[in-house]
Amino acid sequence: VGGEQISSIGRGLCVLLGISLEDTQRELEHMVRKILNLRVFEDESGKHWSKSVMDKQYEVLCVSQFTLQCILKGNKPDYHMAMPTEQAECFYNNFLEQLRKAYKPELIKDGKFGAYMQVHIQNDGPVTIELESPAATVDPKQLTKLEKQQQRKEKTRTKVPSESSRERNVPRNKDDPSASSGAEGDVSSEREP
Repeated sequence: VGGEQISSIGRGLCVLLGISLEDTQRELEHMVRKILNLRVFEDESGKHWSKSVMDKQYEVLCVSQFTLQCILKGNKPDYHMAMPTEQAECFYNNFLEQLRKAYKPELIKDGKFGAYMQVHIQNDGPVTIELESPAATVDPKQLTKLEKQQQRKEKTRTKVPSESSRERNVPRNKDDPSASSGAEGDVSSEREP
């Protein structure tokens, strides 16, 4: 973060956590159990898919990554399904707390929520596994319904006074206080994981 290394682990798991609008305490508890008990490591005899991070006493590095909640609208990424920043930060901190309670606190590391980070991962195998809680699994019809609800919410938001078309087409400066933080779906380095 800002050219400074704030966290690192040796062997273990790198968890990229995308927090959805729909996530609750139930999903959080499910994910903590799955992450800590997922058998992705070899045992002492070299048998693959036999041991969990807890079995091996390995470390876990967690990175909050709202971009995992991306829905493509044509070629443009849309992040409306990501939990808003303030709620997501609370959820993320609770997630870390639950991981530390269920395992060894000194073996759970994290990045800096909401910061622009350079994350270096040496993916052994490479093995990458997507985990979703059962309640988070949404069928395509339901997703379409959620998208329509979100679009209706967007249309009903208070409109700002009309700007000239010239002003509307000026790119936003990230230092501009009126620029979006990314919570409304804009891509912004201020909200990058």
